[in-house]
Amino acid sequence: MNVLITGASAGFGKALAERLVANGHQVIGCARRLDKLNALAETLGEAFLPVVMDVSDTDTIPQIIADLPEKFRQIDVLVNNAGLALGTEPAQNAKLEDWMRMTDTNIKGLMALTHAVLPAMVARDSGYIINVGSIAGSWPYFGGNVYGATKAFVKQFSLNLRADLLGTQVRVTNLEPGNVGGTEFSNVRYHGDDAKAAQVYNGFKNMTGDDIGDILIWLIESPAHINVNRLEVMPVAQTYNGLTIAKDDS
Repeated sequence: MNVLITGASAGFGKALAERLVANGHQVIGCARRLDKLNALAETLGEAFLPVVMDVSDTDTIPQIIADLPEKFRQIDVLVNNAGLALGTEPAQNAKLEDWMRMTDTNIKGLMALTHAVLPAMVARDSGYIINVGSIAGSWPYFGGNVYGATKAFVKQFSLNLRADLLGTQVRVTNLEPGNVGGTEFSNVRYHGDDAKAAQVYNGFKNMTGDDIGDILIWLIESPAHINVNRLEVMPVAQTYNGLTIAKDDS
């Protein structure tokens, strides 16, 4: 099958691309950084098609999809993996440009790509959309403000897609990971401050991009009559906090 992955140059996307090609599938790997895509293509061979795509530039997406080579044109699985968090400040101190960039990527880009791919899936009565959400879409935490809100959108959008697709064989899953190390997520969130990013993963065993890649390949290769609506995963070291209270010290 043909699988289109956004954010394919690193992290979850790269791990999934490697697994898919190893299992005999073809991958359309989309990301902003052509050098990283080309490096992956050298490893994975002709089954991996590198495609430069900035999902936040939504006007370009329909033409990119239309221009895919013939053998990659039918998209059997869409993995909306591209996304980012920026900043950890409380809302009153956050930068508006960070909020807008998260919205453009995590919401608008995901919508635009889904809109470009979904009609052909419905026409074939076959296909699978996997949206990579986050536990932040369900569980608020300090500094999660707009990032969490974008992932709450992804969760609800995924569920509403399932409602609209009733009667078709098109599947939709929202995958909601917790803490995952070994990716660029925290480096981006802290605007390139590697020391701060490293602190996020100190002192416990976090999940890795390979762990999420394993989950994604399991979803993609699961029987076509089964739909996993939502899948929330965390490392064992992470769980729900109690409701916190700011106490008056006086």
